[in-house]
Amino acid sequence: MTTWRIRDFHPSDLDGILHLWSAMTASGIEPVYSLSEVLASCQKDVAVVALQGDDLVGAAVGRAAHEQGWIVFLATLPEWRSRGIGTALLAALENRMAPLGLTKLSALMPDTETRLEAFLSRGFKDVQNLRFFERQIPVARTELEPLAQLGGRVLPRDLWDKVAGMKNEKQLLERRLVLPLAQAELADEFGVVPPRAVVLFGPPGTGKTTFAKAIASRLEWPFVEVFPSRLAGEPEGLAGALRKTFLEISELEHAVVFLDEVEEIASHRAGDPPSPNQGVTNELLKIIPAFREQPGRLLVCATNFIRALDSAFLRHGRFDYVIPIGLPDAEARHSMWERFIPEAVLPEVDVAQLVARTEGFSPADIEFAARSASQRALEKAVYRAESPAGAPAGAPAGATAGAPAGRVPVLGTAGSAAAGGALHRDASDLEGVAHGSQRDGELAADAGAGAANGRWGPTTEDYLEAIAETKTTVSEEVAAAFLEDIEELARA
Repeated sequence: MTTWRIRDFHPSDLDGILHLWSAMTASGIEPVYSLSEVLASCQKDVAVVALQGDDLVGAAVGRAAHEQGWIVFLATLPEWRSRGIGTALLAALENRMAPLGLTKLSALMPDTETRLEAFLSRGFKDVQNLRFFERQIPVARTELEPLAQLGGRVLPRDLWDKVAGMKNEKQLLERRLVLPLAQAELADEFGVVPPRAVVLFGPPGTGKTTFAKAIASRLEWPFVEVFPSRLAGEPEGLAGALRKTFLEISELEHAVVFLDEVEEIASHRAGDPPSPNQGVTNELLKIIPAFREQPGRLLVCATNFIRALDSAFLRHGRFDYVIPIGLPDAEARHSMWERFIPEAVLPEVDVAQLVARTEGFSPADIEFAARSASQRALEKAVYRAESPAGAPAGAPAGATAGAPAGRVPVLGTAGSAAAGGALHRDASDLEGVAHGSQRDGELAADAGAGAANGRWGPTTEDYLEAIAETKTTVSEEVAAAFLEDIEELARA
């Protein structure tokens, strides 16, 4: 004889739902939907409960999504299982969801779930060869507005992998910063306190900003860059605006906060009367300890001139690590060149020679040289080194006297020129010309840029010329001073 009954969910049933949830998780079953989702659906979607007397012994919760319904929760107390309650709950739930225009009712079950009889008896099919994917959204909806006001953003997840070379620096940052922050519970088991603040120092153009962004990308935390120059114009002054900004940052659950060229607001305090910047330095020194008290945040300060920082700024207790970011080694330069050289011509370029010729170059220097070489090759491909007879000096290859201004000649075959002279196109059609359009003919072989296996692009010579003309950012004196700074100030 049936001693239980089924009815619609009432708000007073919430305690019973919580009891069911606890009983289910205690038996080792990991629910697909979170408790908050189940409770929300109980009140906003469709839910039925099974009662024995006044006691809640089972429940089923469903949610409609267009023409498909989803079973969000189905559970019975252990002592009431195998009595048909689950089947009856599913039937009642289906009856109440049918008027919503559903054509299908589905359920996601964890691998640990073995109580499938209720679904099978209601005609559900066990669909094979499916996988369930989910991802945590890194920024909650309530944080989107304050993050936007701060100028912060969530960076692409692949930035870390795109940092070419710099293997030693990446390994150090991965182990010291990312690991304890990404796996805070594991770090706690080993007695490791996750870092809260770090200084990156090194010569200009070595990639400190790139590394700060890559750390945020690796952690999937919002990246917020603080610009003191912008804050200086605020009515409350730089010190007050800095304090206000960090208070707003405290509203975020997670954040990587980046302060570049921190020496501008944390330089040595000296002089009588004190300079206006001393008040800003004092405020920053107060902000950092308060920032460190909040979990889920990392302050990254970068400087090109670490010796210019106030001595109190680098004391233990404010920054966990002081990490040098230097010039790329040969392996890193090789990775950078492979990244910047077009894939089509990469096999024909002597990368090893470029690596050898760019010792002492910063990542920014290498990128500049690579772009210069590409521009050089493009210009050679479109403009001949020497203009043909009858064309103005510096005119595009194939130009003739009297060609309309602002027009670029189509570089065709000799036959096409003989048939009717040089055809002309708008400058917007250069792309088709530079890539050797079959319809209009190909660039002449003496255009100045070599073609590798029929593919146009920069050559080794183009890159070497660009390297020779690139003025390096870091002088030998600066590089030597950086090595001394590592010995005296680095803390990793």
